[in-house]
Amino acid sequence: MIHTGDSLAAELLRVRERRPVGQRPGADAAPPALSLFVIDVSGDAAAYVERLRSVLAPAVRLGCTADFEQESLPVDEVPGWFAEVCSGSGGGGGGGGEERAPRFARAGREAYAEHTGGGGPWDLQDWLYRFDPDEDSRGWEWWDATVAGPSRVHVRVDSWGESLFGCQDLLWAVFTAGAVRVEGPMVQITSFREKP
Repeated sequence: MIHTGDSLAAELLRVRERRPVGQRPGADAAPPALSLFVIDVSGDAAAYVERLRSVLAPAVRLGCTADFEQESLPVDEVPGWFAEVCSGSGGGGGGGGEERAPRFARAGREAYAEHTGGGGPWDLQDWLYRFDPDEDSRGWEWWDATVAGPSRVHVRVDSWGESLFGCQDLLWAVFTAGAVRVEGPMVQITSFREKP
């Protein structure tokens, strides 16, 4: 997927937006197909959505503003719990920091490993560098997250209608924010227009 300064700025607005897509001005500008992830979470679904947004917002903002030629990116806006559950010196993990992470993040780390067939934890700097507009391995762009039940969330991303796309970085955030199970992605035709 091609990311530009303009597309990242629009993505950042969507990450920060709290209203469902269908209730936003310009909802009819949604792409014709979005990829859906159905996420079962530990605890309150609304709190989960806020945690997930709190991780993605600084990463997307860095995509808009950071100098990705530098050796490391600033992490001061990244939630501490996320930095702790990541591996590597840039994330506070690796030296036992992951044990200070909240239970939902540690459990999500284990669920991510199970879901990916043994995938290890992401290094925080490696994860942040996926938001470099010149990096083409991030095959998705945030579109929306909605509470679909007491412990269920629907996350929608733009994948240009592709059913297979690079999303391990998204899954890392999804699981460490408190997901216990994830289905998807499933490509769905979108229509947020009101029916006459």
